[in-house]
Parts: sequence; structure tokens; C-alpha cells
Amino acid sequence: QVQLLESGGGLVQAGESLRLTCTASGRIFSTNTMAWYRQAPGKQREVVASIILGGKTYYADSVKGRFTISRDYAKNTLYLQMNMLKSEDTAVYYCNQRPRGEPADVGSWGPGTQVTVSS
Repeated sequence: QVQLLESGGGLVQAGESLRLTCTASGRIFSTNTMAWYRQAPGKQREVVASIILGGKTYYADSVKGRFTISRDYAKNTLYLQMNMLKSEDTAVYYCNQRPRGEPADVGSWGPGTQVTVSS
């Protein structure tokens, strides 16, 4: 199974920006769905954003207008640009990839990267 690794997390103040990167150890088919999830302590995992072939994207209402998901097919890399960060965005962020139309657990997960936003 493809191995994923997230990077770019850290500690920032509210209103600042971060860009998360997800790199894959092997080639991911361009038809696969790629997505970012996050989980805060005591809360369930939630999808943040996803992207499919052709560039169609989905965003959770809580991040829409502030976050942007993008994919570099040549580099087999996924990005999440996070602007105007809020304390509510504090969580561990995970990268996921899976075949089109399949649930997230069918695919691969990265170990996560911590994002902490102070106010």
C-alpha cells in the first residue's frame, strides 16, 4: 500500500497561515481521490477537503473560503493552504488517498502533522 507523510504543521497565531504538504512514497493513480482530514482531542475525525481527477474539490463548511486543497500530479504531492487560521482549527491533520468512489479506510493514511493555533 502507498505510504504517505505529512509535513508543514506547527504553532501559529490566529489569523496567520500554514501550508501542509503530503508526499507519497509511490505513484498514486491520477484517478484516485486525495483528501485532508483532521482530528482534535476528544472529537471525531472529520474531512477538511478533498480533490479528484479534473480538479473538482470539496470543502467542509468550517474551512470554506479559508483553505485551499491542490494536487501536483507530476510530483505525486498533495497540499493544503490554510489562511486566516482560527483556534478551532487546532488538530492533527491527516492525508488520505483511495480509489475513486471508495471510503477513506480503503486507501492509505499518513501519520499526521500537528497544527496548533493560539489566540
